Amino acid sequence: MVFTGAAAVGCAQFDSTSTSELQQRPTVDLQFLDISDWHAQLDPLIVGTQQIGGAAALSSYFKADRATNPNTLTLTAGDAFGASPPLSTFFDDTPAIRAMNMMGIDADTFGNHNFDKGTAYLQARINEAAFSYVDANLTNIEENLTGVAPYRMFVVGGVNIAVIGATNPDAPQLVKPGSFGTITVRDPIPALNAARAQAVAAGAQVTVAIVHMGITGFDPVTHEAFGPLIDLANNIGGFDFVFGDHTDFQYSGVHGTALVVENKSKGRTYARVHASYEPDTRRVLNRSVEFVTPYANLVVPDQAILDMLAPYRAQLVDLKSVVIGASAVEIKRSDSCGNSAGRLCESLIGNVVTDAMRFETAADFAITNSGGIRADLTCPTTDNAFDFCPAFVAPPYPISNGQVQTVLPFGNIVVQVTLTGAELKAALENGVSALPGVNGKFPQLAGLCATYDISLAPGTRITSVVRQATDGSCTGAPVDLSEAASYLVLENDFTAAGGDGYPNVSSRATTLDLMDNTVIHYLEHSTLISPSIQGRLRCTSSGAAVCPLQL
Repeated sequence: MVFTGAAAVGCAQFDSTSTSELQQRPTVDLQFLDISDWHAQLDPLIVGTQQIGGAAALSSYFKADRATNPNTLTLTAGDAFGASPPLSTFFDDTPAIRAMNMMGIDADTFGNHNFDKGTAYLQARINEAAFSYVDANLTNIEENLTGVAPYRMFVVGGVNIAVIGATNPDAPQLVKPGSFGTITVRDPIPALNAARAQAVAAGAQVTVAIVHMGITGFDPVTHEAFGPLIDLANNIGGFDFVFGDHTDFQYSGVHGTALVVENKSKGRTYARVHASYEPDTRRVLNRSVEFVTPYANLVVPDQAILDMLAPYRAQLVDLKSVVIGASAVEIKRSDSCGNSAGRLCESLIGNVVTDAMRFETAADFAITNSGGIRADLTCPTTDNAFDFCPAFVAPPYPISNGQVQTVLPFGNIVVQVTLTGAELKAALENGVSALPGVNGKFPQLAGLCATYDISLAPGTRITSVVRQATDGSCTGAPVDLSEAASYLVLENDFTAAGGDGYPNVSSRATTLDLMDNTVIHYLEHSTLISPSIQGRLRCTSSGAAVCPLQL
């Protein structure tokens, strides 16, 4: 798809070259390579029977692209680490940063997951990076982080290109309280506009925004994209390119003066963007986007990256490859409505995780946010030499130690807390408040079954709650949601501390065990699990709003 358009960049007073001299200068062909929401996906993804991406394969693709046009910048827009697979997270994400250095990343910004483990952890990763971190909408950043600037100027083919970063405004609500230190996130629109003005004053001829914001869907009638990335692009001025992130959508389109691009996450696709800069008119012309699916088998992987990862991999094999359980059915991250991130409906994996939380406890109920569940639980049927799973013929489907830790990469802890019925209702209301939008706060439940009305206003949607019966069906007694009732509830420490907008009850909570250990313990004591969709969270509609469609 080719977009043609022009964006005036720079100002005449910052270039003393005469018009006649400018007209003699040739057009400069520019190339941008962009990946979104990489999450330290060092090994290839298994998509069907194909292996896609992975650091070594992406590096080879990028090298080939740069060979065709050395006037290239390679960018990403936050969450390049955080919620990482074991090969990275077990070693404090140092393998991810080393791989990014070797892949030739030029600039990155911060997403919410970059702050999962606090500012000291983030600072250590910044110190390891050979590329630039840029972020224009963080206040008090100097008190918490060093080595970060609002923008970085790159000279590419003789053209001054300013790359300006921005973090998603809701990032502090998506991590544990305190993870940002004293940093606050301000509105990215005026922050980006101000940083662009500074960059142009410093001589920028092309301006690029890398923002940890994405689209959240397409209008079913007009097919136009919507979401925070579009809102931002429609309200910032003068940018030539905006590269988005965060929501696992593939998109390109022109908004205002900017070509706006987002990729599928974890390196499943990357964008190869071409443009021409015309010095005599100071215009960016002939912008085009090609989305590349980096099939790992179509390139020779970068051996230097494979060699760098080998010692880390060797340390993990013995521990992570132990098979600790099995399932009669595949247990995917996707939910019963087909959302690949499991954030619209009840999911098999959500049922297993919450059942494990309640296993061998006296708790009435368990609640966990879908955003904390990051991968399939059962081993993939297509063997991958780089994962922590054996080759097998299904059924059953084995579950390895490493697979559990891939599902639950945050190091969250199961906590128990006594909630009143009203507090329980508030937690459930929060979980369904973003619907029909896809959101990580969507709850997975055990011990209770809730019904909500999607047509009602957020905060008033929960219409009934009953206990699960002994057989798992939703036929138990009604749950009293008044202040007079009380229940022992299990959560993860993130939501208990107010994460994802849940009520903050951390001062009353008692910690139990790490979530991954909890799931491993449950699986080790279960001969063969066979989860099913049981109606633990059921949607109704009393109005025009439509419930997510069950597959």
